Amino acid sequence: MTQQGAALQTYNNELVKCIEELCSKRELLNRQIQQEEEEKGRLQHDVRVLTEKLSRVNESLARRLAARADFDRTIAETEAAYMKILESSQTLLTVLKQETGNLSKVTDPRGCN
Repeated sequence: MTQQGAALQTYNNELVKCIEELCSKRELLNRQIQQEEEEKGRLQHDVRVLTEKLSRVNESLARRLAARADFDRTIAETEAAYMKILESSQTLLTVLKQETGNLSKVTDPRGCN
C-alpha cells in the first residue's frame, strides 16, 4: 500500500503543479487581454478624435472651395468687363482721332485751296 500511496502522492503533486501552471498561464493571458482592451480603448478614442478632426477639415475645405469658386467667378467677370472697357477705349480713341483729323482739315487754312 505504501507504494500505491507514494504513486498517489506523486500524481497529486503533478496535478497541483499542472493546475498552478494553468493558473499562471491564465493570469498571463488575463493581463494580455487587459492590455489589449486598454489599447483598444485608446485606439477607439483616437479614431473618434480623428473622425471629428476629419469632419472639421472637410467642412473647412468645402467652405474654402466655395470661396475659391466665388473668387474665380468674380475674377472672370471682372476680366471680361475690363476687356470690354479696353475695346471701348480703343474704339473711342479711333473715333476721336478720325474726328480730330476731320476737324483739322476743316480748320486748316491750307486745306481750303
